[in-house]
Amino acid sequence: MKDSQLIPIKDLCTHYQVEMTFFNELKSHGLIEVVTMEETYCVHQDHIANLEKMIRLHNELNLNFEGIDTVFNMLEKIEDLKTELNAVKNRLRRYEDF
Repeated sequence: MKDSQLIPIKDLCTHYQVEMTFFNELKSHGLIEVVTMEETYCVHQDHIANLEKMIRLHNELNLNFEGIDTVFNMLEKIEDLKTELNAVKNRLRRYEDF
């Protein structure tokens, strides 16, 4: 993993105007993966989109960390169901042509 792909949590706190404890709670609930690089806690840039969603859910909808976890689990299940539905539709199309 390249250092350039890691973003220090302190920078994220400043940018998103959230406390370090917010990231600690996300980490303790298993919602984000924190990497330690030279005694600095960082988040990989690929996880920023989900992190922004979590911040919005917390700030705008006042969801607690358990609620955020529930929402992300439900979104993951929805994506799995969409994938499964597309596979079933593709199999069904084979038989519609007959």
